Parts: sequence; structure tokens; C-alpha cells
Amino acid sequence: MSRDYVYNAYMDENIFQIYEAVLDIVGLLNQPQRDTALIREAGVSIDRALFPLLVVIERRGPIKVVDLAGLVGRDYTTVSRQTAKLESLELITRRTNPKDRRVSEMAVTPKGKEITGALDRARERLLGLILEGWSEDDRKTFAVLLRRFADNARDLDLKGKGPE
Repeated sequence: MSRDYVYNAYMDENIFQIYEAVLDIVGLLNQPQRDTALIREAGVSIDRALFPLLVVIERRGPIKVVDLAGLVGRDYTTVSRQTAKLESLELITRRTNPKDRRVSEMAVTPKGKEITGALDRARERLLGLILEGWSEDDRKTFAVLLRRFADNARDLDLKGKGPE
């Protein structure tokens, strides 16, 4: 998308362009209609608020509610209520952590895995449309650089201003 940028003379131009692109992407990812389109493309029936939780549980599970809340940026009570709904739909199950019997963890059920699989296939089709016309080398380079960017952002210690 072409747009006129108001350049900030106090910021490195490349950093500014990266910042603007990240803002654009975050804005797009936060649009509810994008989630609705993905769910429709996947051909599954799941509440738009629940599917990101299901995907994170599938990717990072078994996982505790508090850790899930931190990963998705929602408060513990909201995530607890939403995961109870996922459990009632038999998309996740809770189990006791074998190393610490006081801790309950969530994992995806086979039924939940069917939904995350359908979402993954739909996401691949939609990303394929976005990357249409990109060379295989461009896709590979972008994947490597984006992963590095995400890892560095995740590992940044904002108090010490460097990777942890």
C-alpha cells in the first residue's frame, strides 16, 4: 500500500520505515474482520475471541492459564473464563503437571487439533495470496529476518535495554 509518510528527522529512516510497517501489520492483525475471514476460510465454527487462545495452547501447550494470559495480552480472569469455554467445547483438556501436582495445565484435544489444523491451512492459503509474486528467495529471506526480528523483540529487556 502506497502512502505518504511524514518522516521524523530525529529517527533513522530505515528504523522509521520498519516502525511504520509494524504499525500497519499490527493494525491489520487487530481487525476483527480479519479473524472472521480466517475462520470462514478455514470452514470451522469457533468464537473469534477463542481461536487465538486455542492456537497458542496448541503451539505452546501444555500451558498454564497465567502463562497463556501473558502470551495473548489478556487478563487472567478473562483467559480463565475463555479457556473454560474451550474446555466445555472439548477443544482443550486440563491436566495436572506431573512435576508439580498443584499446577494445572491445558493441552489441545484431537478435536481442537482438527480446528487448529484447518486454521493453519487457511492461514497458509491467505498468506500465499499476500506473498503471490514473491520469489522463493524473497520468501525465505523475509521468513528468516522476520523470525529474527520477532525473537529480538521478545527477548528485549526493556529495563536493561538489551537482550536478556
